[in-house]
Amino acid sequence: MAGDEDLLAQLRPVDQDRYLATLYASQEKRRALAALYLFNAEIASIRDRIHEPLPGEVRIQWWRDAIAGGEGGGHPLVDTLLVVIDKYGLPREAFDRYLDARIFDLYDDPMPSRGDLEGYLGETASALIQLSALVLEPEAAPAFAAAAGHAGCAQGIAGLLRLLPLHRSRGQCFVPADILAAAGTDRDGFVSGNDRAAISRAIEGMVALGHEHASGFAAAARGMPASLRPAFLAAALTQAYLGRVQHAAATALERPADISALRRHWTLLSTAMRGWG
Repeated sequence: MAGDEDLLAQLRPVDQDRYLATLYASQEKRRALAALYLFNAEIASIRDRIHEPLPGEVRIQWWRDAIAGGEGGGHPLVDTLLVVIDKYGLPREAFDRYLDARIFDLYDDPMPSRGDLEGYLGETASALIQLSALVLEPEAAPAFAAAAGHAGCAQGIAGLLRLLPLHRSRGQCFVPADILAAAGTDRDGFVSGNDRAAISRAIEGMVALGHEHASGFAAAARGMPASLRPAFLAAALTQAYLGRVQHAAATALERPADISALRRHWTLLSTAMRGWG
């Protein structure tokens, strides 16, 4: 099984925010967190490696069968992940729901509504936080399930907004149809990029939804024990990312919004030390 440093070295280039957050966890928990985050990165990248949805669905089913059956077939990441699942008693059904939700990524179907977006993020980003929390503090984690729900939605919305250039190049649009309609556009209009005023309004709507969940997260995270914070730390960057996207407005379609390394490190450090609220 891969060692801690090897897993972290693999995680760093594919998910820097979660890599940095993992460094705030105790040494003996870092391998487990890195395995979860590498699993997430692996599944999220399937769309980039296929030309048609069907091979992607086959790959997702392979992961579903491997996790359900407890047999990785010699695949290093699967073998490591299965050890983590067994060691920490992680619910396999959470992985099954995660994989089912990720099928949406393989297609260019519109996101029907805000509720559908929140459901998708709940089964993916929020679930990943909850699983990480179970690794860190299984007794305390259930008390912060609501915080994980809001954190995943806020983090996921910020991530989707930062990935707008990539999604647009694929012909994808994760902005819900009801938010697009309220902004005076639709999926095709958003992807085409023609009506910049409507696109800016749609992005503003997404930013507002992200801020709403970020506020809910901060309220629900009050009193969180320090040992549990690393599972939620990456979500602490949400407000900064949303601010950058809002400042960029419609140009976020062409250039991913990012924050400086200094701000990223300082936000994670200060939150790890003080927590929320």
